[in-house]
Amino acid sequence: MSTTNLSLDNIQNFKGKYPKQLWYLFFSEMWERFCFYGMRGMLVIFMVTELAMNDRVANLQYGATQAFVYAFTFIGGLFADKILGYRKSLFWGGLLMIVGSMILAFDPKQFFFFGISFTIIGTGFFKPNISTMVGKLYKDDDHRRDAGFSLFYAGVNLGALIGGYLCIAVANGSMLTSIVPPALRWNVAFGFAAFVMLISLLTFTQTQKSLGTIGLSPLALETKSKRRTLEITTYVGSLIIIPIIMTMVSNTDYTDIFMFIIGPASLLYLLYEMRNFTIAENRKLLAALVFILFSIFFWAFFEQSGGSLSLFAAHNLNNTVLGIPLDPNGVNNSANSFFVIIFAAAVGLIWLWMHKRKIEPNTVVKFGLGFLFLAGGFYVFYYTKFFADATGKTSLDLFTFGWFIITFGELCLSPIGMSVMTKLSPHKTQAVMMGMWFLASAYGQYFAGLLGANIAEASENASNLEKLTVYADGYKDLALYALIAGLILIAISPLVKKLMQEVK
Repeated sequence: MSTTNLSLDNIQNFKGKYPKQLWYLFFSEMWERFCFYGMRGMLVIFMVTELAMNDRVANLQYGATQAFVYAFTFIGGLFADKILGYRKSLFWGGLLMIVGSMILAFDPKQFFFFGISFTIIGTGFFKPNISTMVGKLYKDDDHRRDAGFSLFYAGVNLGALIGGYLCIAVANGSMLTSIVPPALRWNVAFGFAAFVMLISLLTFTQTQKSLGTIGLSPLALETKSKRRTLEITTYVGSLIIIPIIMTMVSNTDYTDIFMFIIGPASLLYLLYEMRNFTIAENRKLLAALVFILFSIFFWAFFEQSGGSLSLFAAHNLNNTVLGIPLDPNGVNNSANSFFVIIFAAAVGLIWLWMHKRKIEPNTVVKFGLGFLFLAGGFYVFYYTKFFADATGKTSLDLFTFGWFIITFGELCLSPIGMSVMTKLSPHKTQAVMMGMWFLASAYGQYFAGLLGANIAEASENASNLEKLTVYADGYKDLALYALIAGLILIAISPLVKKLMQEVK
């Protein structure tokens, strides 16, 4: 993989608000997120309608699938740090995602878990490393980093918006009905994911030379033969474990065991690494763990979007927003992304404006605010039950407004979280810490599946109106828990700020 003689200093000493390399990574990530969120938005509906799973099992299966996706970002980050480097890791992950999407496009019913297993491992190699490369575009003390991650996050959501709406709308027969035969709707929907992943990979390969030395192999000082052997072993090993992943994903009991192991194992590995760091560095890592712990709770609630909220949208929402006919599940999958695209850059610029006036809240308080917005959004989801008709259908307008509120919570937490992981981590463990950040998302997804399954189980054999009440009351409980978590974070912010030291 070719590079230019562009030095890291040349890249980091950019003029203006954003480095030009950020835009290249923005578009590569945008298409990859189209692939990922397009698939994610189809999973529960596909499992219920095409694989004949009941709502409870589909929620558990969704949680398991997404938990593995994010858990493997930790493993992908580890191999990038130690063997492949960020670029080769990203390229290999992209290839695996293309293969997985093509398998699903060929025969999603027959090869569902086989195709999903490829995308799980592929995402693990791709996702943490492109985020880490964004962090490398900035010097450690560059206050423009948060704004950069906010813009990058807009790219994530542009892909999620298009993919999240288009794929499920095609699969449900709400779009392209004159072009796509009913029998091929799911094949075409999964095929979109494969096509855009190819665009993502081509975007990266054609622009990577502008990254200078960022993301190259960490084994540059090793002999060529040893480096090649380690790389090939990594590639082959990631293919060999696909049947194991298939078995574990298809049986949620194995997911429980895996989740009991991967979290403690990652913490033990971090403790092992911490013995080589200074006290100051270790305090920063402890602060990072606080963010990671609270993010688990955030994602457990937020990721109802792909689980229980998918079923809520399918059964209990009407199909118009401001009088415009729209697919309810498409709105559920993409409304949040739509609002992020509109407001992400503005929120980033607000942080810059506040920084100049020395009134910018610290990162812990931003996290706390994220939970308060999350609580507000879920309370709106609960409140939809007061607008239901006799058939159990309620307002898609109000539901969309709930996502509008949650969006600001996500913007206070997720892009800032990625940014703070790169700021608090010693250089040699940045990809691993980014992996742990996404591993927290894995636990969030896992618990999201359990929460969604409990809600579905409570509403089993109920009428549609009764189901709406059960789901809405469940969202009211989640709103209360999010409110409590936000208040705790704001209360402990002075302590965590001390652990962070000079990091803002």
